[in-house]
Amino acid sequence: MSARILIVEDEALVALELEELLTDAGYKVIGMVADQASLRSICEQPELALVDVNLRDGPSGPVIARQLANGFGTKIVYVTASSSDIGEPAPTTVGVIQKPFCEQTVLAAVDFATNGKSEMMSPPPGLRPIRPN
Repeated sequence: MSARILIVEDEALVALELEELLTDAGYKVIGMVADQASLRSICEQPELALVDVNLRDGPSGPVIARQLANGFGTKIVYVTASSSDIGEPAPTTVGVIQKPFCEQTVLAAVDFATNGKSEMMSPPPGLRPIRPN
């Protein structure tokens, strides 16, 4: 079974690029969220969320990440140009990918996060680990 992934991104082209990349690699994208209000439309629990910091309703990505982590145990990979604005990362955070990103970095980070390797191995290049305090 492939991992269920949620994309938290307000830029439609970036979200669609991530969706296509993940779907082509065999992952199941369960939805795309552009702000806190649209999070309510998600019907399945995501195993992993790719989260941007700045969304349609402001810098709400870290809030959404904490909601997903605390409510479902969803692993979080921030995909953002604003990593300094994350603040306190969600408790299930794996790391951060800096925008602009390359496809190989995203796929390696998703594989790392979804296959339970995050506790046993060093992160792949392009994924900077960050841990909650």
